[in-house]
Formats: sequence, structure tokens, C-alpha cells
Amino acid sequence: MIRHIEFASIRNFRDVGGYATQDGRTVQWQRLYRADSLGWLAGDDLAAFRALRVRTVIDLRHSFEIEKAGRVPETEGQHYHNLPIEGRRWERTPYREEIGVGRYLADRYLEVSEDGVANLRTALETIARAENAPVVIHCAAGKDRTGVLTALVLSLAGVGEDDIVADYALTGLATEAFIADWRRRHPDASLWPGFGAAPAEAMRFFLTDLSARHGSIERYVTQVLNVSPATIAELRDHLLTEPRTSG
Repeated sequence: MIRHIEFASIRNFRDVGGYATQDGRTVQWQRLYRADSLGWLAGDDLAAFRALRVRTVIDLRHSFEIEKAGRVPETEGQHYHNLPIEGRRWERTPYREEIGVGRYLADRYLEVSEDGVANLRTALETIARAENAPVVIHCAAGKDRTGVLTALVLSLAGVGEDDIVADYALTGLATEAFIADWRRRHPDASLWPGFGAAPAEAMRFFLTDLSARHGSIERYVTQVLNVSPATIAELRDHLLTEPRTSG
């Protein structure tokens, strides 16, 4: 199966399938995708996207971002959910070089885990329902907000931390092209040093700190997000392959 799905107008569209879980199962392909802004889809790209038969799009951006960059073009039978999860705007906490990009990003992800509680819960409950699949989750770059939600899903599914971190870091393959697109669309904008970067340590810090605060990722999901154990079981049932049988 192919993880990276190529489009001309978007840079970071990936299938989240194929990762092994700790109980010997595997995340199924073509159930959950992650992406950058789907508002750029048009022409052949839009036809290729519709060929994936996506049933549900979860857009994690703010409404003002959608007004500026557009939303995924409407498709008959497709469900669209706008669930912004960023509370504190990043520019209010300027980047300082001595912090390092990984630590800075991880701290912003922790803020998302605090500020985006209601919509993170709704997103997980939406992803958990088999009838909503295939699902695409996306933000602007498909890295930060999308990275937080994808990490929660994979952790609940039982995927190991190393694979969750590696999945996050794959965004780095799209960074150069994403920055070039951004500069073309915003010629007068200035970029901070970590713009578009996805260092593995950022996700490692985030997972470590979230677990330290709450005891585990699953305890955060159940006790802070108030996602029920039944919903987590439902998510696992349809995202994962059947358990291996000995014999």
C-alpha cells in the first residue's frame, strides 16, 4: 500500500494505515488519512481525492483560516466537520532560539491538549464510528493540529511511541515544498525559524509530557476529554485488523 498520496496542489496527504499495534494487530489502510489544507483541491486533484471515496472530513482550522484559504469542495454524501482545536494563538508566545524548535512545538501541542478538549472529543468520537470511514483529518500544514489528533488516535489504537513519532516526522519530507508554496502565496510574510519543521523530538516531548501529566495517553482521553471506553473499543474494532490467532 502507498502511504504518501501525491497531489499537485497539496503536499502532505498520507494514509495512516500499516502501523503495528502492541497486541499484534495493524492499523488498516484506507480508513484514516491526514493532510494539509484541502481547500486547494481542484481539477485533477479533486478528481483524485473523490476517487478515495472519503466519507468524512474533519477540518481543525479556525473559521478565519477557512474564509481565507477555503474548505474542501463539497461532495455528495460527504460529511464535513469544522472542529478547531487551537485556543491560544501561537504568535502570543514568541519563539526563542534557546528553547529549540522541538520544545517550542511540544509546548504548543500541550496547549492544544488543554484548550481543544471539546472538539478533540468530538473528533475522536467521529473517527471511532465505522460508518464515517474513510476519514481525513487536516489543518493548514497537516503537521501540528493534525499531528496532535493523529497521535491520540494511534496511541489509542495501541501503536507504539516510536511509530507515532516517526509518522509525525514524515511531514518533514513535505517541508521544503510547503514553505515554497507559502512564500508564493504570501510573498510579504516573514517566517519563524521552525516554520514547516516537524522534528521527531517535538512529538516525543509532547507524548512524554502528556503521559506524565495524566498517567497515560488513554487516561488523558478518558478523564480529560471524557471519551468513553466503549468509544475507544469501537475505534479499535474498525481501525485495526483482526487479532492474530495462534495455531
